[in-house]
Amino acid sequence: MNLCKRAWWRLTGHPGKTLMLIGLFFVICTLVLSGFLIQSAAARAADHAKKSVGAVATMQLDVNALLNSGKNNGTDPAGARGGTIGSRGDLHRSLVDRICASSVVSQCNYTTDSGAFPTKSTRLYQPVPPPRGQDSLGTDLFKVDGIRDLNAVGAFRNGDSTLVSGRGIGPDSKSGEIVVEERLAKENGLKVGDRAKLRVGELPPPGQKADEREHEFKVIGIYRSDVADTGSYVPAMADPANQLYATPDGASVLLGKGTGQDGVLKQATFTLDAPEDLDRLKKDAAAAGADLDLFPLSINDKQYRTLVGPITRTADFAGVTVWLVALAGTVILALVVASALRERRGELGILLSLGEKKPRLLGQHLVEVVACAVLAIGLAGACSQFLSRALGDRLLASEVSAANEANQPDPSDPTGLAKKDRPEVEPLSSMEIRLGPADIAKVGATGLGIAALATCIPGARVLRLNPRDILTKGD
Repeated sequence: MNLCKRAWWRLTGHPGKTLMLIGLFFVICTLVLSGFLIQSAAARAADHAKKSVGAVATMQLDVNALLNSGKNNGTDPAGARGGTIGSRGDLHRSLVDRICASSVVSQCNYTTDSGAFPTKSTRLYQPVPPPRGQDSLGTDLFKVDGIRDLNAVGAFRNGDSTLVSGRGIGPDSKSGEIVVEERLAKENGLKVGDRAKLRVGELPPPGQKADEREHEFKVIGIYRSDVADTGSYVPAMADPANQLYATPDGASVLLGKGTGQDGVLKQATFTLDAPEDLDRLKKDAAAAGADLDLFPLSINDKQYRTLVGPITRTADFAGVTVWLVALAGTVILALVVASALRERRGELGILLSLGEKKPRLLGQHLVEVVACAVLAIGLAGACSQFLSRALGDRLLASEVSAANEANQPDPSDPTGLAKKDRPEVEPLSSMEIRLGPADIAKVGATGLGIAALATCIPGARVLRLNPRDILTKGD
């Protein structure tokens, strides 16, 4: 008799056991397919995040490499003292401009960290004076950030600071232009268009005279920081009200360095289309004259990791779930099939006595299990989208909540400076679940593989016996 016909009679003759097998397969396939859908959605979201954020390569001085190389010493007067940096550690704007011309760079930016001492006409904002007897010479400065574009600064991009009058620093701004904070402007009676004098903010080496030169800057904009006064003493340089923004050339002037094409930068960033372009950028940077041992290029994927961190962890959990469900499902189904085979020992012995081949008997059981698996896969395809969406949203919400708690500002930081270390993007909080032919194919292959293993492993053990042993021996 045809084995498929016998399998059909068996399935229809025992509807309770058939439904139990279909239900078991349905649970397994639904969970497995849901895991696959969550993984696929996470992969699509990660790919979209990579395209939206881009890959950002950063170039800045490696101080340890400079000191270990000995290039800071020698004939360079500024670096003749051991342990100092010297002018060989200056990253010049002319070099960065040449690297920005690389074909793999879609956008570049650079910044300069600087400081400025107050003058008689431009005072620091200090609502609470320093404690009596405290030496505050090294902190009684304005903090000056030399930037290429004010809109690219994280505090302005995420809304922590807002321009209230005038305009911000841009690529076309002149070296003698600055943007000041609202409280500092009120302290000094400054408004847009006024002039402010600042003194070079570099502390002199021991035994040398301080640079007393004053430089005049034009106030082109006034901004408001959302960090309020603390009511207690804060070093002037750490107070957000004393934060000034200038051009890189203007900040270089306050460092006592050159201007124009010789302006000194703290770091440069290059936006690439993909991380794979880093090797090409390194070749172009070396060709432009950069010493990559002193000024290494590295990819900063902090924003990308912030975006996809929760969604990646959700996908990892889904992947572990798929493996656990598949393994547990195989074991459970193998036990169910083994139990069914023990119940059908008499049937197997009679069929073998009548000359039926062992592979055909095993094939009948495989057809029965596969038929149940196919029905379950079809039902799982209809239901898994709803389950994966609900399960994925629940898991992702938990991961996003944990990520947001980790990114909360430190309440012990009254100046708000720790915000600069916080990511400038919010984690992805949603996934688009889509069921495609590839997902059905994967769960189909998984389900049929489970069916084959669960049938063949216990079946091979039973069918090793001969008909007499099967009929005469008990369970």
